[in-house]
Amino acid sequence: ISMKSFLVLTICLLGFHSLGQDKRAYRIYTSKGKVVRYHKMKKSLLKKDVVLFGELHNNAISHWLELELTKDLYLKNDLMLGAEMIESDNQMVLNQYLSGKIDKKAFDTLARFWPNYETDYAPLVEYARDKQLIFVASNIPRRYANKVYKSGGFEVLDSLSEEEISWIAPLPIRFDSELPQYKKIIHMMGEHGSPSLVMAQALKDATMAHFILAHFKDEYQFLHFNGCFHSDYQEGILWYLKQARPDIKYATISTVTQPDINRLEQDYLGKADFIICVDEDVTETY
Repeated sequence: ISMKSFLVLTICLLGFHSLGQDKRAYRIYTSKGKVVRYHKMKKSLLKKDVVLFGELHNNAISHWLELELTKDLYLKNDLMLGAEMIESDNQMVLNQYLSGKIDKKAFDTLARFWPNYETDYAPLVEYARDKQLIFVASNIPRRYANKVYKSGGFEVLDSLSEEEISWIAPLPIRFDSELPQYKKIIHMMGEHGSPSLVMAQALKDATMAHFILAHFKDEYQFLHFNGCFHSDYQEGILWYLKQARPDIKYATISTVTQPDINRLEQDYLGKADFIICVDEDVTETY
């Protein structure tokens, strides 16, 4: 072997070695725990009608991938967006901002935002504004979910005005207290868990599903952002979606954190069609 060939081979081997030592912030897994590349996930998601992106609200990788996936799906499909993080009674103000009828200062004044809006969700809204995408404020105004929680049931909604009723899923709310994720809420909350807490959660799920389907059009793809608990294990929002439109092609994404991302932990298998496994040392947004 010539000296030149030897040097080239040495450099290549060193390169492969260094690649093997790279630090990864995340890996993507299938429902069954098989590693899959982002490109493969994107290719699969492009074929779906509705994609529920389940995030951890303070996870920087979740938020980065939400924006990247939005951009990539937009390149191939007619796309519309929706989010748990903007409540339905803010839809008019959101529409005014997206269409340019009000500026950012007015939008910031008139709309209610989560504390991490500027860092984590504003980039999605700004992208929608730039590309003139429909963006659906899908979540129930929090005060109505709180009413259900504090009153002990859905009956409190019967006294709402016609305008208020337009901001939530149609009454009566279909509810299955035996869904495993709802039962898990009561177990997780311990002494603070109650049937009315689960009803409040179901009301959010039902309302988000309602507004997704109210805006969904056959020629579009709908990408929805929500906390992963709202769509994990094919329940929550997805349960309500399937009750109303079982004919639509759905896909779910979930986000988890682990100390070692090189193998998906057993407990996370089946959480979603694709599971973003993030190194637990990744900086949180709040």
